[in-house]
Amino acid sequence: MGRTCARGVMRQLQQVLKHTDLLLGMGVLVVVAMLIMPLPDFVLDTGLVIALASSVVVLLTSVNVKDPLQFSVFPSMLLVTTLLRLALSVAATKLILGNGHAGNVIGTFGQFVLGGNFVVGFVSFLILMVVQFIVITNGSTRVSEVVARFTLDAMPGKQMAIDADLAAGLIDEEGARARRKQVKQEADFYGAMDGASKFVKGDAVASLLIIAINILGGFATGFMRGEGDPMAILSTYAMLSVGEGLVSQIPALLISTASGLLVTRAGQETGMAGTMFGQVLGQPRALATAGIAIGAFALVPGFPSLIFLTIGGLMFAVSRLATSNPGISKGLLTPVKEQAAKPVQPAVPVGPEAVLPLVNVDALEIEIGYGLTKLADTRVGGDLPDRVTATRRQIALEIGYVMPSVRIRDNAMLAPYEYVIKVRGEDVAKGEAQPDLLLAIDSGNVIQPVIGSPTKEPVFKLDAVWVEPQMREQAERCGYTVVEPTAMLATHLAEVVKTYSAELLSRQEVQQLLDTTKTNNDTVVNELQPAGVGVGDVQKVFQHLLREKVPIRDVVTILETMADFAGRVKDNEQMGELVRAAIARTITRQYLDDEGKLWCLTLDTATERMLQEALQQTAGGVILSVEPTLQQKLIQELQHQVEASTAQGHHAVVLCGTQIRLGLRKMLERAGVGVSIMAYNEVSAQAEVEFVGQVSAVAAAA
Repeated sequence: MGRTCARGVMRQLQQVLKHTDLLLGMGVLVVVAMLIMPLPDFVLDTGLVIALASSVVVLLTSVNVKDPLQFSVFPSMLLVTTLLRLALSVAATKLILGNGHAGNVIGTFGQFVLGGNFVVGFVSFLILMVVQFIVITNGSTRVSEVVARFTLDAMPGKQMAIDADLAAGLIDEEGARARRKQVKQEADFYGAMDGASKFVKGDAVASLLIIAINILGGFATGFMRGEGDPMAILSTYAMLSVGEGLVSQIPALLISTASGLLVTRAGQETGMAGTMFGQVLGQPRALATAGIAIGAFALVPGFPSLIFLTIGGLMFAVSRLATSNPGISKGLLTPVKEQAAKPVQPAVPVGPEAVLPLVNVDALEIEIGYGLTKLADTRVGGDLPDRVTATRRQIALEIGYVMPSVRIRDNAMLAPYEYVIKVRGEDVAKGEAQPDLLLAIDSGNVIQPVIGSPTKEPVFKLDAVWVEPQMREQAERCGYTVVEPTAMLATHLAEVVKTYSAELLSRQEVQQLLDTTKTNNDTVVNELQPAGVGVGDVQKVFQHLLREKVPIRDVVTILETMADFAGRVKDNEQMGELVRAAIARTITRQYLDDEGKLWCLTLDTATERMLQEALQQTAGGVILSVEPTLQQKLIQELQHQVEASTAQGHHAVVLCGTQIRLGLRKMLERAGVGVSIMAYNEVSAQAEVEFVGQVSAVAAAA
């Protein structure tokens, strides 16, 4: 019968817990009603017991949580419990002043503490208030302020560390989001604790005022009613007032202590008790010395020798136990979840699932030999992950492309100081670095050579020397450009990304760019789909620009141009050419010299007419079908003009008609000629154009 009844109660309790939001809201309304309506003795006693029980639960929870964020609701609970205690104090005041009694809980507390002497009880209450207000509350408030300030100041550093780990491949996107969420939760929690600690201080002040009102008001009320002589009246109301103050302040003291315990938790991975005993037992010499010192006090005449010897002996025995069993302290300091996880063996996937991770290909990888692992290990001062993060920022600012995550891993098959950069799983660049040396690059202004290991700078193939770190200043005075090995590797990575950015740009990344643009310019993004422009079309146009290292930062102009011509132009290459004309200032700025001049080579009329007649539209896009001999003459003449321009100190671009620009660029790209091609309508109107030569392929062929 009893078991059946218990099961029924449990089922009812489960039904109630399904509506916790409604239950909490109704509870707060009841507390507010208590401030207005008078309460019977039984209801007041019940409320006081609930307040005491809730404070005990809060204190024990604060002691046992492994991480303060596991009890992140504490600031809100502190407000609710404070409001409950104040409502109960107001209700008790009404009963004390109105009837001269306030239920069994307050009366018993008053009788037990005062012991027939209200002066002793009042002094005890004042001592409790001093401990609560001056010691615990002030300390908790100060710690909350400091922790909140330092937590907020540390947020940028934590975010950068997360970005560095993500760039290094130590965590994935999901792990990065989880860590960012935890950083935000920490900042919110400690900021809320900073404000919530003021509730406890206000509660202590309110309690002092309430007890004073109860004593003075009760004495005046009792004297006017003629309830006895003044001392009897004062004793009665003092007993009730002190009892009420103790009943309300003991839960407040427990809550305040819990607040202090939460905000002073620093770097603890286990419960507070395990951390405390584990760290104390980890210093057995200190325990032994303390035990001997306490035992020595037994020799002082008048001291209770037996007590001193007993406590000192226990401390010495505990120190011997900790010395002979060092695993005790380590076990207490080891997180429980790690202890529980050790015997559990993860399930080994079988079948197709076992090889699925092997088919994933990272967009960007850096494989390093074992001699370079220190460059990627932040624990020993390696800054390669930070350099990769800085490279991502640089690429985004230069060309508007968000570089994907870079996975850094060691490869035992490589030479100790060799590294390989991979794009989509394939080697595209390699080099060597000396982790303990600096690279001194000969930029053409070297006055005197320095002693070191000669090498080639891997990006631009310049002559360089590996030198000792202490020779840095000497090498710089001699005209060398000195960089760290991680800076050299990051520069190499940046050039690889710029070269292969069109290949690296995926539709997912294009969608992210569109989503970012939509936050401020939703109209242009919303126009694309009705105009028949999909994510793939935007990707192709972006890739068209990136192949010639044209920045795509001005996403709005690019999208607006595509929306304007979407109904008439279906070829993505032609759309890309129209976009180039729309961002003429961006393209022109790339080729201006320090004085703001654009140095150009042009094609003569006959050559341009010949190329225009050779244009053909194929399934692979526009090409130039030029007779091989004439094509060879054109390339030779163009290379000769470019070399002459370079000898004069100018980095010249080739200007041509809009229709032949794309075909000419493809032809020169196949021939391996690295010269920039611009159409006339891609030159900004504000640019100062200087012509340094003219290419006449037809005349040369003749």
